[in-house]
Amino acid sequence: MPTKVVIGAQWGDEGKGKTIDILAGKADVVVRTSGGNNAGHTIEADGVTYKLHVMPSGILNPKTLNIIGNGVVVDPKVLLEEIDGMEEKGFSTRNLMVDARAHVIMPYHIVLDGLSEAARGKGDIGTTKRGIGPCYMDKAERSGIRMCDLIDTEKFARRVRENLAIKNKMIELVYGGTPLDPEAVIAEYAAYADRLRPYVKDTVPVLYESIKAGKEVLFEGAQGILLDIDLGTYPYVTSSHPISGGVCVGSGIGPKMIDECIGILKGYTTRVGNGPFPTELEDETGEMIRRKGHEFGATTGRPRRTGWFDAVIAKYAVRTSSLTSIVLNKIDPLGGVGKIKICVAYDMDGTVINDFPPTLEALAKCKPIYEEMEGWDEDISNIKEFDRLPAAAQNYVKRIEELCGCKITTIGVGPGRDQNIER
Repeated sequence: MPTKVVIGAQWGDEGKGKTIDILAGKADVVVRTSGGNNAGHTIEADGVTYKLHVMPSGILNPKTLNIIGNGVVVDPKVLLEEIDGMEEKGFSTRNLMVDARAHVIMPYHIVLDGLSEAARGKGDIGTTKRGIGPCYMDKAERSGIRMCDLIDTEKFARRVRENLAIKNKMIELVYGGTPLDPEAVIAEYAAYADRLRPYVKDTVPVLYESIKAGKEVLFEGAQGILLDIDLGTYPYVTSSHPISGGVCVGSGIGPKMIDECIGILKGYTTRVGNGPFPTELEDETGEMIRRKGHEFGATTGRPRRTGWFDAVIAKYAVRTSSLTSIVLNKIDPLGGVGKIKICVAYDMDGTVINDFPPTLEALAKCKPIYEEMEGWDEDISNIKEFDRLPAAAQNYVKRIEELCGCKITTIGVGPGRDQNIER
């Protein structure tokens, strides 16, 4: 296996965790490169469900080195909860490293996230209120606290006092919130630092030497390309770069070190949060797909908005992330739905649009242009070979492949590791 990138090719929640877990069985290193605990990967292994939020998905493999890269923002409390959870289930976390450059989510980030969302009222972005955005804001403002600062006792205390002198004014005077006690924050996070200190490393040379040595390296994305801060449905996006290009800046390696980019799609489309969603189904069919597909957030439990497959989005993912192959997950929930539709283009004020528009205003005007295909009623969750799928399911996969212009190499027919069809 060469160096591979796995990214979400829609709005996230495409089932990246399962694919990464399967590939991690062959990987020497798995790297998480962006986002924070606003992401969630659900993995099923040996009948047990694992929900990971900041931990790399390769943690289930004891032979795999797992790296939380410099592009990730880390909530120490959440990370320690995941470490403890994995240890309790019999998995060692000695194969985990956190890059010293990764930024730390602080309590004031979480407070400001909630206060700013509340202040937006009906125009809220729909964040998870876990402090991700405010942490990235401080990173860009160059006032952030990094993991290397967290484990430096004197520097950390100084930075917390400096930051809270400003943040408390924002919390109290701008939003009417309750200011935080810097000494209480310092004491709480000192305990986290003591436990996390052994995990904090300079992972850039470790990763570079691993690739140069021919080791098999897997980069896992969080969220999906339409949540990219630049190329997504701004401002209803995350605060980092879930596209394949974000892997380089989030891990410290150059683009020539990436051999394959695998995009994960679902057989339909979902999203959480606000913003236009051209193929959204706000009817019984949408509810049926949500129920059959268990479309509830791994991190928040929020019900996901559901809709028909959107090939305009899929083509956009192929182009912006140079996808070399596609994993098409969750075609099984479409069984029994009846006729199935694929959005092949948009109608915007009477003009046919084949490319994903750059503005929300344009996207909000887009009406899906559908192709309708025959559905299937059979249970396909135990099928292992493509030729054994119902003819309608085969045709559906082939049509998506044709529209995307990228090879579909794997088809997911259930949540389990073994519920995949390789082509």
